[in-house]
Amino acid sequence: MAFNTGVQTEIWGKRMANELSDLDRFDRAILSVLAEDGRISITDLARRIGLSKSPTQARLRRLEESGVILGYRALLDPIRLGLDHVAFVEVRLNDTREAALRAFNQAVAKVPEIEQAHMIASHFDYLLKVRTRNMSEYRKFLGETISSLPHVANTSTYVAMEAVKETMLAETT
Repeated sequence: MAFNTGVQTEIWGKRMANELSDLDRFDRAILSVLAEDGRISITDLARRIGLSKSPTQARLRRLEESGVILGYRALLDPIRLGLDHVAFVEVRLNDTREAALRAFNQAVAKVPEIEQAHMIASHFDYLLKVRTRNMSEYRKFLGETISSLPHVANTSTYVAMEAVKETMLAETT
């Protein structure tokens, strides 16, 4: 499998280390509180982290503008939405040159049933988290959608029986 290693990884690692080292205890507290409650008011956020409203608002704006905070969203309960079938799909591609990887990545990004897609350093190339209503819907999705993604050679499916832990990034320490 072809990977972008070396210089890009080193640059990304240094950038992330610099951004994380630039965060003080108040920034980390803001991130921790927002990870739990993204709808908290500035007044309540300021009170929770021990700063006044103006510096809290300025810090929040800086965290948003610098890209540490990517956005805000509602967390939906997939079970109540009838989407309780979760499958993890190993995908092996028949071509791992950069153009093929890019084509696969772009196609995956357009498929709403694929909640997560990770390029993996293993005997397969990608690991997908797929959510559907039931096994029958998943079987059809696998045959019609995943199998028709660019450069897919073969797949292996693992069905989740229970989610023991599913969290977003909540700890910043």
